[in-house]
Amino acid sequence: MKVAVFGTGYVGLTLAACLAEVGHAVCCVDVDARRVASLSEGHCPIFEPGLPVLLKNGRASARLAFTTDAARAIDAATVIFIAVGTPSLPDGSADLSQVFAVTDSIARHARGDKIVVNKSTSPVGTVDAIKARLARHDASTATRVDVVSNPEFLKEGSAVLDCMRPDRILIGGASPATQALLRELFAPFSRNHDKFICMDARSAELAKYAANCMLATRISFMNEMANLAEHTGADIEAVRRAIGSDPRIGYDFIYAGCGFGGSCFPKDLSALQRIAEQYDYQPRLLQAVDAINQRQKHRLFEKILDHYDGDLAGKTFAVWGLAFKPNTDDMREASSQVLLRSLWQAGANVQAFDPQAHAEARRLFGERDDLRLMDRKEDTLSGAHALVIVTEWQDFRVLDNGLVRQRLLDATVFDGRNLYEPAQMAEAGLVYYSIGRPDAGARQAPR
Repeated sequence: MKVAVFGTGYVGLTLAACLAEVGHAVCCVDVDARRVASLSEGHCPIFEPGLPVLLKNGRASARLAFTTDAARAIDAATVIFIAVGTPSLPDGSADLSQVFAVTDSIARHARGDKIVVNKSTSPVGTVDAIKARLARHDASTATRVDVVSNPEFLKEGSAVLDCMRPDRILIGGASPATQALLRELFAPFSRNHDKFICMDARSAELAKYAANCMLATRISFMNEMANLAEHTGADIEAVRRAIGSDPRIGYDFIYAGCGFGGSCFPKDLSALQRIAEQYDYQPRLLQAVDAINQRQKHRLFEKILDHYDGDLAGKTFAVWGLAFKPNTDDMREASSQVLLRSLWQAGANVQAFDPQAHAEARRLFGERDDLRLMDRKEDTLSGAHALVIVTEWQDFRVLDNGLVRQRLLDATVFDGRNLYEPAQMAEAGLVYYSIGRPDAGARQAPR
């Protein structure tokens, strides 16, 4: 099947590469000529495990192409995916300007029967808005365009696997004929059992926001419990194991930490609040989830500040992890940003390491005298007063306690992801702070 995909970000690029991998002819469209040229030359612009191989396969088979020529891509395609960004506006609502720009392009160039699939995360009613916009542009009966919602449920760091082996494939607002065609398109991803869930467009659009906000709620709930555990002397890890064993709850997304970030949860949480408010409904739970997460991003700094009696001027901190989660280079809404800016404002220096996010850190922060990006995690320790864990990269899960104790000036670790056992840290002679668990080791006077 011939497919056009508008947008070459995480969603569009992953979707295009996976569709090409299973045999479809895919043309990716982007307005950024430099990005298109780079992709055409075989460069993958984002870090996503497995994606570079799929891009290489697609180019080698000639089933995957990149262009800035929207007219050519639209003319050739039977199915047109809108997979562009919907960033937050200043009030937290979703900016649909890119979605509507693609809509206008489709209206200008579409001839014959087309299926337009909105995969961009968009407010409830966007499919209706796209239909209305297309209708204003084209009164021709020769062109029939069906518009449907097909929300994406990709996780950064496992996007290729999520696309090739999805939990579900939501189709919103499709006619029986369109449903049949989309089932054919996605058939390679739905072989072991029927993963299609068909519904009206507005329900599909709300389902996307509801899914991310439910997961965000689980995280904020556990962070709230972690803060309560610190007050009561309980251990949040013991609590997690106890409640996770209940099959009605399960273990996913109930890990306490220093807050969630990324391009989805914070943005979708804000957007759904704005959607609710447009209908004069106050989403109290969503507001609380958001507020807890914003507060949680400051917990590591508060622990550091308390340990050093409010005096961080001139001190140096080793920071492990800058990306908002492992297996990505994405620092959008990352807890590391809040920590670093707080440390700098307090007069401290940072020596940081992340396996993938150094380029993004340089883009965000530029060249600073109080930030050094190190080639190895061990290099951050020398001359640092304390170690701070922000991202749970696999490489950080085993700690050389002796090396840390030897190199850190104050032998102190602040763990924002609860990677280590407090008793083992204390036994190694390290002062250890985590989230929602008793602190380990005697409090040492800072040097």
